[in-house]
Amino acid sequence: MDKKHISETTRGVYIISPTPFDDTGAVDHASVDSLMDFYLEKGVDGITILGVLGEAQKLAAPERQAIMAQVLKRVDGRAGIVVGASAPGTDNLVSFARQAMDMGAAGLMIAPVAGLKTDDQVYGYWAHVLEALGPDIPVCYQDYPQTTSVVTSVSVLDRLIDAFPSFVMLKHEECPGLPKITKLRESAEKAGRRRISILVGNGGLYLPQELARGADGAMTGFAYPEMLVQVCAKFHAGDAEGAEDLFDAYLPVLRHEQQPSFGLAIRKEILRRRGAMRSSRLRHPGPGLTAADHRELDGLMARLARRLGA
Repeated sequence: MDKKHISETTRGVYIISPTPFDDTGAVDHASVDSLMDFYLEKGVDGITILGVLGEAQKLAAPERQAIMAQVLKRVDGRAGIVVGASAPGTDNLVSFARQAMDMGAAGLMIAPVAGLKTDDQVYGYWAHVLEALGPDIPVCYQDYPQTTSVVTSVSVLDRLIDAFPSFVMLKHEECPGLPKITKLRESAEKAGRRRISILVGNGGLYLPQELARGADGAMTGFAYPEMLVQVCAKFHAGDAEGAEDLFDAYLPVLRHEQQPSFGLAIRKEILRRRGAMRSSRLRHPGPGLTAADHRELDGLMARLARRLGA
């Protein structure tokens, strides 16, 4: 695979990007550019677009293609772009995936379709998708059972790793899931199996512990991406204690942003306040912030600024 692609050795922070909309709900293309600039300024290694938190399910096909083209042009190779390509139909998934790679994507993020219950069903689905994509398209498996209701065992992951070299990365979001990272790393070491990259999700809520368990970084969203970048950098430099101290300073905001079904509205509002985009609008259906929500956020952001200043 091309050295610009994601691989088993990828590490660091691939920030999950929201999709900016204006106050009418239309895609805000000016804010797409400013948001990409913001992420690059904060030092991310890559950017993942058109995922669940990018509200990809609310975008029409032409909108997805236009956003992908704009992001790839704006970033222009300064960071790897991973494109969310999950789809109910495999033919549509493969068609969009090939288009993304032809346009310069670093790889694909794919989640299994809902409804898979047994190990054989999970393996069978993935075997078909990976065979259809072919050996030259690197894939990140989004393991997010809280959304898909598909639980993927370590034994299934091991089978896929052995059978498909294009499976290079796991986006680990199972929760609780720390033991799964340990089992996957121990299984690979014991069997002499190929070691894949593990980047973690869930907003980075458990990042210090996940890094200690063998994760290579984060593929998640947080309105302060510099925290994720600096925590990973400190840990990889051997300063695990310093990494956790820095993480602790941001934890109240991170925790607040991780409220189920509401956190994206908070994240977008913080990004708006930080000048990354012009509106915090979510496409309907999606929540908005009340006056009380804004007051809470005022206090949390002010508290973080004081703590960082000290």
